[in-house]
Amino acid sequence: MSRAHVHRPETHGDRACRHHGFGLSSAPPRTLLVAFSLTLAMLIIEFVGAWWSGSLALLADAVHLLIDALALLLAFLGAWVAQRPVDARHTYGYGRSDVLAGFIGALAQCLLVGFIAWEALVRLLQWNRNHILSGVMLMVALLGLVFNLLVLRLLHGHAHDDVNMSAARLHVLGDLFGSLGAVLAALAVRYLGWNWSDPLLSLLVALLILHSAWRLLRQSAHILLEGVPDDVDCDEVTQTLLDASPVMTGIHHLHVWQLASGSRLATLHLELADAAQSAAMLVLIRQLLRDRYQIGHVTVQIDPGICPDEGMVCGNGGTV
Repeated sequence: MSRAHVHRPETHGDRACRHHGFGLSSAPPRTLLVAFSLTLAMLIIEFVGAWWSGSLALLADAVHLLIDALALLLAFLGAWVAQRPVDARHTYGYGRSDVLAGFIGALAQCLLVGFIAWEALVRLLQWNRNHILSGVMLMVALLGLVFNLLVLRLLHGHAHDDVNMSAARLHVLGDLFGSLGAVLAALAVRYLGWNWSDPLLSLLVALLILHSAWRLLRQSAHILLEGVPDDVDCDEVTQTLLDASPVMTGIHHLHVWQLASGSRLATLHLELADAAQSAAMLVLIRQLLRDRYQIGHVTVQIDPGICPDEGMVCGNGGTV
């Protein structure tokens, strides 16, 4: 439950407050488990097809599926752990586990791109020596395309600010591109005799995956480092609150961060011209931060004069 409160010595009621949730979003574990099972089945089929046909596009997609199967399993574990309730040792709960899973998944994608790119370059230099069974390659690639569309449909519709689900969708989308590239390469090899199209399309797909993986890697790392959400400016937040009422004469030590996917928090020190208005100001701050910046949990410390934390670095980079 979101709340704003005055900082004071801890009481039994405060300890009980730790057991309230923070509105953390998480992917349904069962959905991820089904997606993992489908990906694992297609993985086996593509490895066999790649070995049989001699296609790099299928091999790259099969290796991609291997990483994705592990990523979906990791996403399932992250979502499952994220649903655990708040306890005395984890007062924010376990919601950040899905962000960690998304970070690891994106990192695995970046490493995978390096492998595919290296293998594609080697094959491009030796394209005239490659012997590919285009019929087998086409059949397996089409089957992979159908499987990936099914898995992507399964994961569609969940919160797009959920980093864990974003990572899972990214992996499946990469699989979809890989399967589509394999289909095009199989057609080019079969009807045009362009054996070089197999490694070339694998390289192009790898570059597409790298772009999305790098973006997700930066997003999840920013959350893990407790960075300010991209659409929030701390100076703007401070000015918005000060303009809301003349009773608020100063705000410092403002910190805004994202605990997990879709869960924003803020802490700040507040100076008041009239201490009798403290309760009303707390309600106003909570409402403004929730409505304008989607910050659901706010902790406010009211300073009765000189800030007791004088000399600490403020959230906007200044000091008091």
